[in-house]
Amino acid sequence: MATIQWYPGHMAKAFRQIKEKLKYIDIFIELVDARIPWSSKNPQLEEISANKPTLLVLQKADLADHKITTQWLNYYRTNGQPAIAIDVNDVKVNKLITKAVLNVLDGQINSQINKGIQNEIIHAVICGIPNVGKSTLLNRLINKKVAKTGNKPGVTKKEQWLKVNDKLQILDTPGVLWPKFSDQTIGLKLSLIGSIKDSLFAKDDAVLFLFASLRKQQKLSVIFNRYHLNDDLTSLSNVDLLLNITKKLGYKDDYDRACENIINDLRKGKLGKISLDLVDDLESNDINETNIERN
Repeated sequence: MATIQWYPGHMAKAFRQIKEKLKYIDIFIELVDARIPWSSKNPQLEEISANKPTLLVLQKADLADHKITTQWLNYYRTNGQPAIAIDVNDVKVNKLITKAVLNVLDGQINSQINKGIQNEIIHAVICGIPNVGKSTLLNRLINKKVAKTGNKPGVTKKEQWLKVNDKLQILDTPGVLWPKFSDQTIGLKLSLIGSIKDSLFAKDDAVLFLFASLRKQQKLSVIFNRYHLNDDLTSLSNVDLLLNITKKLGYKDDYDRACENIINDLRKGKLGKISLDLVDDLESNDINETNIERN
């Protein structure tokens, strides 16, 4: 399996810029992908946040398994991390984000009120991995298209302050990864959801990992349903399953094209609501240890 890594210069620059503005920031809003809320959480953000309050937002909840998302919200909240799950298309997302931020800063706000300070504007910084939907969320929050969006990583290249309402201003930042993944399966998960440039990973590795993950969850049926496969093929290895889908799609031996098709279907939600991070795996210390079966 090829090593997956992506940490271009603009990401390192983004971290430096955030550090420079720490004194102006009241709260960090970290966006993670609800399908991989552990693997998409950037460990470097904890290092630079200077112990400031943090709100974890599980973005793209409409693409994730609702039951598993609820388990992750309970896990984070139980461990002292305020967290909410959102669908950016929800018309109430502005109120949800603002309310969550106010709840996290409740003690700080009350302290200011006791000192006679009222109606202070909250300054938040919104951070997250590439292609997690930061700009799309910001455009929804301010009800204007001022943040550039795209369905590929690396669209936002610079930071900008945006006014959400009379209570909240948000600093938009480029999507940032971290210099080295602790486990290559993190890279595979990030690749599958579109946070790694497609040219930087082997698509067959990613698809075989997806099959292994779904098989482990006993949810491989989503693949069979999407590509109209016969149930008697469930005993096939992951490799043979990929080859069968390739032929089913009419691609003959072009399994690279089939892999692109499967990955795009996953990203667009055409495979159904799928989560690749499980709380149970985290508690058993094997959250990023799903094997890729090639035999």
